[in-house]
Order: sequence, then C-alpha cells, then structure tokens
Amino acid sequence: MGSRFDKGRWSTFIDTEPVVVAKREVCPAGARIQFVNERRYLSVIKKDRSAIIIAASSDIGTAICNRWKSNGWDVYGTYRTKSQAIEELNTLGVKLVHCDLSNFTSISDACSNLRKICPQWDVLVMCPGTQNPVGPFNECSFDEWEKSVRVNFTSQIRIIHELLPSRHVGFALGPCVLLFAGGGTNNAPVNYSAYIISKIALIKMCELLDAEISDTRFVIIGPGWVKTKIHNSTLKAGARAGTNYQRTTKKLASDGCTPMDRVLDCCDWVADASRELIGGRNLSVVFDMWGTEELAKILAENSNVYKLRRYGNDWLIKNEH
Repeated sequence: MGSRFDKGRWSTFIDTEPVVVAKREVCPAGARIQFVNERRYLSVIKKDRSAIIIAASSDIGTAICNRWKSNGWDVYGTYRTKSQAIEELNTLGVKLVHCDLSNFTSISDACSNLRKICPQWDVLVMCPGTQNPVGPFNECSFDEWEKSVRVNFTSQIRIIHELLPSRHVGFALGPCVLLFAGGGTNNAPVNYSAYIISKIALIKMCELLDAEISDTRFVIIGPGWVKTKIHNSTLKAGARAGTNYQRTTKKLASDGCTPMDRVLDCCDWVADASRELIGGRNLSVVFDMWGTEELAKILAENSNVYKLRRYGNDWLIKNEH
C-alpha cells in the first residue's frame, strides 16, 4: 500500500482490503484514500456517493450533475423551469423534482420528494442565485429585494435544514454541504445589495453551521466570473447596473472568465477534502491554491483562514484597564 503527493496535487489509490486509518477508524475495502505529505490530513472517501444539486437547472448545477453522473455518482436535484438542459439530465438518469425557491410550499414539497427518492445523501450542493433586483437600494421594489434575499439566502438555509436529517454520516469523511459565494466580501459593490448581503450571510452561516454540526463538512466557494445566465440580470438592467454593465459586457466577451472545468475541479476537490481543510471556509476557485500541499498545511494549522473576519482588529487597541 502506498501513496504520494504529485506535482502539488492530491494523490489517490484504491485499497482492496479493509485498512485502519486515523484514530483507528476502519476504512472498508474499495474506499478511496487521499494523502498529503504521505500521512497528514488523511481523508477517506466513499466509492459510491449520492449528491443532491439544488438548482440543477443553473449552468453550474447542470455541469456538476453531468460530471458527477459520468463519474458514477447517484445524482438528484431540483429545477424551477423545464429546459433542454433538464431534459438531457433526465436522459442521463439524474432524478429531478420541481422547486421554486420563492415559494415555501414548493420548497417543502421538493424536500419531501427528495427524501423519498434519495433517503441518504453524501453531498448537498446549493446552486441557486439571482442578481435581481439590480439598482440602488432606495430605488428597488422592497418586495423584489426581499424575494431576492429569500432565493439567495433564507430559502437555501431552509432546504439545508429540511435535508440535514437525511445526510449520510456512516463514513469517516462525512457528508458535505457546498454553497456558492459572490462578490462584496472585501468591498461594497453598488446596485446589487440584495444579492451581496445574501452571499455574505451565506459565508457566515457556513462557518456557524460548521461550528455547530461537527459530523458534516460545510464549505462555500467563490467561482469568480463564469459565463452563466446569472449575468443576464445585469445585461437587462442596463444603466441601472451602473458601471458594472460595461464591466460585465467586457468581461463576458473576453477570455478572462473562469473556465467551467476549473469550477468543477474545485468542487471535486471539496467533495474529497477533510473537514480540517475546508470546514466553515470561503474558498476562491480563481485565487486560492486549493489542492496544494502548501495550502493544506496552512489550513490545518489556522482555523481562521478564509473566514469572515473584521479587518484591523489589532490596530489602536483601547486600554480598558
């Protein structure tokens, strides 16, 4: 039995016999084992996995379904509107149920149906997202603003709450909940307040859930600029998007967007990474050195890395004594 860290990436193998791994846990025959630095940060990965993709009809959601289904996963998901992509997923054997994240009854029905067709899941991926309403906060319809927060944040947390009881906790690596972040973490983008505040809330909620639920891995990743239909809100908004309209049109016309395969590679890595490395963290697909030995060491040694924190806490500290 052997392993290696090859060119800064994970090295894996399939063991044909049961083996004893970290803390004397038994890894069943056929499970896949990952190593960094030969022995540290070991993760045990189930050979056969089930994933639920909320908003499988989104571009990233559809891509995840296609990859994981082709890798032999059992894949389930939701859609809001039928499309050619949904028909193709059905043909591949992805089992889908209808879900409108702006409607509580639809969410409840979808979760009930998912529990029936997928009694236990290993990975739950939350892909919903909308930039609407685009424009200054005081000029937006508050009903539309509130609806956006529901779709981008509270409805996603509602689904996680509904589906957590059916997570599969019977293997060493543990289940994973994967969310997607947006912009605004380090600045204050204008004209997208509902979308931005929802994404910031998801980042903090990811850390809170990780702190409260120790048998599950919660992680949120920022994909960067990906050529998906979420940008249609900005393109339709025109002048209401301000300078971001020109920025978006220029970016989408360029070769500077994140390739979808890069996003999927990061999702693969997250699905296989230990809680020690990813738990409660906000990772960037574009800028972070995920999957490397160097970053693995840093993450294992510092639980504050890639989490929402106040900047400059050690400057001009008031002496209370």
